[in-house]
Amino acid sequence: MANNNNGRMSMEERGRKGGQATAERHDQEFYQEIGQKGGEATAENHDQEFYQEIGQRGGEATAENHDQEFYQKIGQKGGKS
Repeated sequence: MANNNNGRMSMEERGRKGGQATAERHDQEFYQEIGQKGGEATAENHDQEFYQEIGQRGGEATAENHDQEFYQKIGQKGGKS
């Protein structure tokens, strides 16, 4: 990968390499555990309003990126469970 920082890696390159190294050293269980810890920490530090706001943003982003057919498909899947 070419870089123009006098032989130094960019932040992006360092992050990518670090992520690859972590993925090589750890399994799925590791990621599940740190995800669980992150979720618990987030819940301790935020109130219901925080979750409402991020849910609203997610819903708006989904609506911008998907059409009516998408919602029909996921509605059918939800109705089957």
